[in-house]
Amino acid sequence: MPRVLPLVWRLTPLWVLVLLAALLTATTAAPAHAAPDTSIGIDGGKGGRTFDGIGAISGGGGNSRLLTDYPAAQQKQILDYLFKPGYGANLQLLKLEIGGDANSTDGSEPSIEHTKGKVDCDAGYEFWLAEQAKKRNPHIGLYGLAWAAPGWIDGGFWSTDTIDYLITWLGCAKQHGLDIEYLGGWNERGHDAGWYVRLRSALDAAGYSRVRLVADDSGWDVADDMAKDPAFGKAVSIIGAHYPCQGDGGPADTCSSTQTAQDSGKPLWASENGSQDMNTGAPALIRSITRGYVDAKMTSYFNWPLLAAIYPNLPYSTVGLATAGSPWSGNYSVGANTWATAQVTQFAQPGWSFVDSASGHLGGSESNGSYVTLRSPGGKDYSTVLETTSATDTQTAHFSVTGGLSTGTVHVWATDVNHPSPATEFVHTEDIRPSGGAYSLTMRPGYIYTVTTTTGQGKGTATAPAAHPLALPYTDTYDHDAAGTEARYLSDMQGSFEVQKCAAGRRGMCLQQMAATKPIEWQDDSDAFTLVGDPTWSDYSLHSDVELARPGTVELIGRAGLQNRPQSHQQGYLFQISDTGVWTILKSDANGVRTVLSRSATTPLGTGTWHRLGLSFSGSTITASVDGKDVGVAHDGSYTAGQGGLGLTSYDTDQFDNLSFQKTAAARPSAQLALTPSAKSVRRGKPVDVTATFSVPAHAGKAEGITIGLTAPGFTFDGQPQVFGEVAPGHSAVATWTLTAPTDKASTADIGATATYARGGVAQWLRQDTQVAVTNPPPPSGVTDVSSLDFVASTNGWGPVERDQSVGGTNPDDGTPLTIGGTVYAKGLGTNAVSDVTVYLGGACSSFSSTVGNDDDAGNQGSMTFSVVGDGKTLASTKTVKGGDPAQKLTADVSGVQTLDLVVGDAGDGNAYDHGDWAAPTLTCTG
Repeated sequence: MPRVLPLVWRLTPLWVLVLLAALLTATTAAPAHAAPDTSIGIDGGKGGRTFDGIGAISGGGGNSRLLTDYPAAQQKQILDYLFKPGYGANLQLLKLEIGGDANSTDGSEPSIEHTKGKVDCDAGYEFWLAEQAKKRNPHIGLYGLAWAAPGWIDGGFWSTDTIDYLITWLGCAKQHGLDIEYLGGWNERGHDAGWYVRLRSALDAAGYSRVRLVADDSGWDVADDMAKDPAFGKAVSIIGAHYPCQGDGGPADTCSSTQTAQDSGKPLWASENGSQDMNTGAPALIRSITRGYVDAKMTSYFNWPLLAAIYPNLPYSTVGLATAGSPWSGNYSVGANTWATAQVTQFAQPGWSFVDSASGHLGGSESNGSYVTLRSPGGKDYSTVLETTSATDTQTAHFSVTGGLSTGTVHVWATDVNHPSPATEFVHTEDIRPSGGAYSLTMRPGYIYTVTTTTGQGKGTATAPAAHPLALPYTDTYDHDAAGTEARYLSDMQGSFEVQKCAAGRRGMCLQQMAATKPIEWQDDSDAFTLVGDPTWSDYSLHSDVELARPGTVELIGRAGLQNRPQSHQQGYLFQISDTGVWTILKSDANGVRTVLSRSATTPLGTGTWHRLGLSFSGSTITASVDGKDVGVAHDGSYTAGQGGLGLTSYDTDQFDNLSFQKTAAARPSAQLALTPSAKSVRRGKPVDVTATFSVPAHAGKAEGITIGLTAPGFTFDGQPQVFGEVAPGHSAVATWTLTAPTDKASTADIGATATYARGGVAQWLRQDTQVAVTNPPPPSGVTDVSSLDFVASTNGWGPVERDQSVGGTNPDDGTPLTIGGTVYAKGLGTNAVSDVTVYLGGACSSFSSTVGNDDDAGNQGSMTFSVVGDGKTLASTKTVKGGDPAQKLTADVSGVQTLDLVVGDAGDGNAYDHGDWAAPTLTCTG
């Protein structure tokens, strides 16, 4: 049995002793249905593939951005947890995004060369991050990969321009004292074999022969093409696949590669994996590492992302090894992913060898967990990492050590990843003295265990301060920032916003959008915009000076909340204004739908001149201003809080200055809009009245030029807006519409009214929404005549559909008795092609029958077809029926049918004299 050394007990704090006691109690208790024991023979004379290390990815868009704005003390702590040996994740590899001025998931990373030939090796923060990583771990391996690329590149991504750009980026890295060991192509966009061959040749010629190429950061099929193309295979050093453990964010119960990839002789990497919460993703993370080797022979793992140093309203805001989304407070959180990583990286180094004979599935089954063993090169040390994350019972592993490896004391470290807690993460649980090289370890389910002969491991003790909101007022003049840097707290979503010298005669520093042409994008296009501030801000005014470098449109963004992918799916309000003075207030939702709230024009802004724009929020009142004068007001209560932002709708080099956020006071409404339906529900195809009442409070000024419009998707109504001259204080204007409900199905319908008006020369907008339930009529019961049922809908080629008489003229009830072949029918439907009568059955009926034909009043003229259609499927039909033909019997099984349509067609020759009769149409139903 494992034994804890007395020294450990003497030096361990009380809370750890309690934890260890619990662990030991659990490991000594025999489970009722324990998993089978596992025998692990670790032979130093045996080996496997070479371990290349565990890393993480800074990139795939902007996920390290806010780290640069953290207070120095907390910034150091976060970096130590990520990179410092014997402290936290102890990362051995770091992948850096090669910025391309376009969004690649959680933001846009700047290019070192926004325009061709103008290189700034200090652009962005990736080189700074790599420097910090190297400072803590000089042996960390660096890997560069592009998601997007600047728009000046000619010939698309797979071009010579891109090769030159990558070599320029490597040169910038060298200026920062960084040797990039690995270089990829285009993230998750497959490969161009010839391009990799040309890249290899260009790297060698430029003095980068030691840079190893990774292909293709997508899937394993690249190995097939490498096998077919020797030049391609020679150019590529490493095969890197993304999410090989059951997909993006997958559970990693098993991992896979291909036989071709395994036979290539190249290292196989999970060059991107993860995409999981920093705590709940830890079980999948460790499975991806251990099962990644056991199942698929992968020798390296890169977690995406490194950390979520992004605003919490962005996608993947809790994904990574840690989170750091509050730079003004210094608050951060270290996730269980960090300690799951440490269970490998603090016990084995790149260059160690896997021991295949001492790696596998616990108890011979993947459901019990997995384990891998690694040994030091030419030494005596070894470490075995075991995970029981999918196990349900305790189990025991029996070790026997031979082949020259150390048989001395082994140290056991453990992390409970199924129930993350600081008290159970990365704990030195016991030391074991083998007897004759043999020892045993009993393991609880949901854990990672590492047994090792190495020492020097440790767990950082730094703690973060409490989080707090960013205080208002908040301002930034950019005058204390260096040219080419990113302004404090700004997080670019598309394009690249950098501090540069002010243009158009202004002194000092300003914020400039630097991408002059649309980039080669990895994710969908959008406005170029950047976000700033606290997502909890509610009532505030945002102001910024702006200068349009060229004709175009700039925008202020407020109450920016949830963002979905792609970045255009940004929730919030936008004030857009062009150089011509045309302006719009928009609402944007997280599905990418934009709704115009107000639109008008003011004095042109022109180009090359400075103007001060404003966008303020007070409750549901949204006010836009230009040069201190309000130009538009909208009222919308959809979003109550969110960040601010700056942007433009084209790729121009516009500038911004003197950013300001101030608290605003509550505003009293200048007008109100109420929307009232005459009923909360309406049957399909039936009318309902909707009234919109525009009122001006007694304390407010009069409203002028009132226009009230209605939107009711699916309803039929006169959609013309209703116009009123003016409404005095204390009075109202009332607009009423009669709507016919949709006929296709029951639903909950959204109806909205908008009112535009002017007050004091300022355009204003109001919106009010309501819902009306569109319901089905009651289903028929028993044996029922269709002509006695309430129609959901009816259409007719001439006049109305008649009940119990033939079709006549254009008025109701102007027909004659239904007569086919001289026989008069008391019940039925008189129609004229093309016609459709819709009735609701609700699945309550079993059969339909009718006698059909052309009414005798058409003589021998006319031709038509009859069809019985249930839920869009034709159940029964006739061939062409002509005037004077005998009556036909038409029957159909309507079991389960919800909606029945009785359709008369014109047989393709027009509808003259097509007086189609449904005589005695009968439904047999339950009830």
